[in-house]
Amino acid sequence: MLGSTHGTLTTDSRRARAIACGERPGPAVHGRPAQEGDLDVSGRPLHADVPDLDHFFRPRSVAVIGASDAEGRPHTGVTRQLADWAERVGARLYPVHPSRPSVFGLPCSPSVADLPEQVDLAVVLVGDPLPVIEELADAKARFAVVFASGFAETGPEGEAAQRRLAAAVERSGVRLLGPNTNLNAFEHFRDDLEGPAIALITQSGHQGRPVFALQELGIRLSHWAPTGNEADLETADFLSYFAEQPEIGAIACYLEGLKDGRSFLLAADRAARRGVPVVAVKVGRTETGARTAASHTGKLTGADAVVDAALRQYGVIRVDGLDELQDTAALLARARPPRADGVVVYSISGGTGAHVADLATEAGLRLPVLSEARQAELHQWIPEYLSVANPIDNGGHPVGDSRGRKIIDAILDDPEVGVLICPITGPFPPLSDRLVRDLVDAAAHTDKLVCVVWGSPVGTEPAYREVLLGSSRVATFRTVGNCLNAVRAYLAHHRFTTAYRSPFDEAPRTPSPSCRKAQALMRPGEQLSEHAAKQLLRAYGIRVPREQLVTSAAAAVRAAGLVGYPVVMKASGARIAHKTELGLVKIGLTSASQVRDAYRELTDIARYEDVSLDGVLVCQMVEQGVEMVVGVTHDDLFGPTVTVGLGGVLVEVLRDTAVGVPPFGEEQARDMLAGLRGRALLDGVRGRPPADLDALVEVVLRVQRMALELGDQVAELDINPLMVLPQGQGAVALDALAVCR
Repeated sequence: MLGSTHGTLTTDSRRARAIACGERPGPAVHGRPAQEGDLDVSGRPLHADVPDLDHFFRPRSVAVIGASDAEGRPHTGVTRQLADWAERVGARLYPVHPSRPSVFGLPCSPSVADLPEQVDLAVVLVGDPLPVIEELADAKARFAVVFASGFAETGPEGEAAQRRLAAAVERSGVRLLGPNTNLNAFEHFRDDLEGPAIALITQSGHQGRPVFALQELGIRLSHWAPTGNEADLETADFLSYFAEQPEIGAIACYLEGLKDGRSFLLAADRAARRGVPVVAVKVGRTETGARTAASHTGKLTGADAVVDAALRQYGVIRVDGLDELQDTAALLARARPPRADGVVVYSISGGTGAHVADLATEAGLRLPVLSEARQAELHQWIPEYLSVANPIDNGGHPVGDSRGRKIIDAILDDPEVGVLICPITGPFPPLSDRLVRDLVDAAAHTDKLVCVVWGSPVGTEPAYREVLLGSSRVATFRTVGNCLNAVRAYLAHHRFTTAYRSPFDEAPRTPSPSCRKAQALMRPGEQLSEHAAKQLLRAYGIRVPREQLVTSAAAAVRAAGLVGYPVVMKASGARIAHKTELGLVKIGLTSASQVRDAYRELTDIARYEDVSLDGVLVCQMVEQGVEMVVGVTHDDLFGPTVTVGLGGVLVEVLRDTAVGVPPFGEEQARDMLAGLRGRALLDGVRGRPPADLDALVEVVLRVQRMALELGDQVAELDINPLMVLPQGQGAVALDALAVCR
């Protein structure tokens, strides 16, 4: 943990963006930044609203409904904490209780209606908050907090009660935090710490405790939003607000579920535009985790692959544990932007250095070999027999003179070096103590990142507690793993924000001509035949093979002559999902007699399997290429999502796919492909030519446009296989399945 510490559009980019908007390739018209009130083609907002939460976190007046000062009563401790908090933030406190003349010496109002002034914040301690919300509406209160549980987290009856509460809040105009929340927003935040702060958002108060405790190590925290069941105010509201606060250097989140996926993406986009790092633990990676989260907060967790893709698209750094959340958020909040992405490992042990260097390389960090001139400089102070190429083994940091500091300064002076990592496996005074002092002094005079891993299991040593944690410039960790993960996140965040272009800025605002053509083909509640599904693709400019739909053997022979031998013949019907398994596909037909026989065999199988046909497709045979799958599915949280991956008959076996959440741009589409395990197939292997990657990206972007425009009408779209031909030859959708909503 730290101690008390756009690119120019290329021609291809313009072309791809035009394709994403349903246009033919040509000069691109740059989209203007999305503004409040702008809607996309499906009528959804393109800009995050930022609630005015200043009056929540810094209210002028606070009412406590159900206040108590009777010893032994549960509300007494809450009232006392709220009174202390109100005094710290300079707010007037008004207790409200029908039978108490005063609480803690303050005059008590018998009801909300009797409050002496309009209050910014009302804290509701009573068991049934619904009548109080209506009273607060009449009193024109700005914000309310409801601690009571027994709502959506408890099952159907609680869900119904929460819906009634949410409806009352919406009618009232009062903004509500909760229900099922706690006092975390009113904790005591230290005001003696300097530097950028961490803002904390949690859906479980206890899970935020480790981050809150960072204050004890000199890390500043400014806000804590315990969102609870999110009947009104949600994670996205606080994320948008925190991204606008100048004192906040990073936002740390513990998320069990998301109330609305779109709202969260808009909020994450706001943070990405401003370069504010967001670090999140998101539970629900496993079925057990997802089930537990749903029972705790009453929210959907969403398919984890979709959640992971959505977070990655908008630069949200996902970590697994609370210790990683602490360390990564602390580093990102306080460290300056990197001057270079090279990492150097400096240690007093060759074994330690080699081990950490291996782990750093596996983590994806770049460890440059220092130049011969730099190595010669280091060998002025380090014996010649020790390696200083990177990792750097000093054989024992000098403790009696200035050589130790000169070594560190020389490393940091290298233009290839942006991060220095020094693992100290255990205290070994005076060597480790002098090393720590030299690192702290050097860090104070450089704008490069200096990280120390203090490996002692005790953690009470003065070198750690006083020197390292007393530094505002050294990032101090207790484990190598957390250090490397945090450094990787730090470098990745700054790469991401430097190149970030908001996909919402260029999301389509009006339907394309393709949309109007496609809507005429839709059949609500039905699965389209392959022929109809391919017409849908044609409407969006996605290439399909030459083909004809026929209803007789003679027509099939004529069609084969027009399409050109060899041909493929396939049964076409609205309810056929897996033609190959049923024997309803014949490939490599090279003569009229084979076509006639195939037609009779396909229709006989269809009758035997009781499959209704609208005809038989006679298709151009396309052989050479890489089989991919591109599709659209509907996610409960984020709506339509786009999937791309290795296709063909092994798609369900390999499961090598990547997900994108619209809107996204060309670079994100290429990132999806880069993440595939079988990505090398597209580059050409074993003498095969490289595939037409640009054509594949075009198809992904056209399918995205379809998802954006027809998302409410298409339950599922599957292009499998999409044959990606050799470079420059395009891509052809050989088969397609579409299910209408």
